[in-house]
Amino acid sequence: DVQLQASGGGLVQTGGSLRLSCQASGFTFDDYAIGWFRQAPGKEREEVSCIRRSDGATYYAEDSVKDRFTISSDNAKNTVYLQMNSLKPEDTAVYYCAVIQSRGLLLLRLCMEHRVDHWGKGTQVTVSS
Repeated sequence: DVQLQASGGGLVQTGGSLRLSCQASGFTFDDYAIGWFRQAPGKEREEVSCIRRSDGATYYAEDSVKDRFTISSDNAKNTVYLQMNSLKPEDTAVYYCAVIQSRGLLLLRLCMEHRVDHWGKGTQVTVSS
């Protein structure tokens, strides 16, 4: 079974930091990306960042995230991290990790188009003002 175990969420004050982890297992794609997505109350789920396993290429959804968040991976542990610094109240959301088969497509497309094959359960991030 595919398992995507996200952890590391919590309550933090504005300007604080959190590191999310996503441990992935149970799939056999030749190449894939792991993505972080988030959904705030009353809003649609949006992409945050993705990383491709084969070459470590990364994608960030917007400049404001790229300046504050860093996605990384430890392939030996099948774990992807999202280091989130300088958190803002608008970062409050449920954060999901997901696995995306590469399909020979650009990482940007995989991430932006939410071409997700499997979703993990989310982890709540709450940033207080």
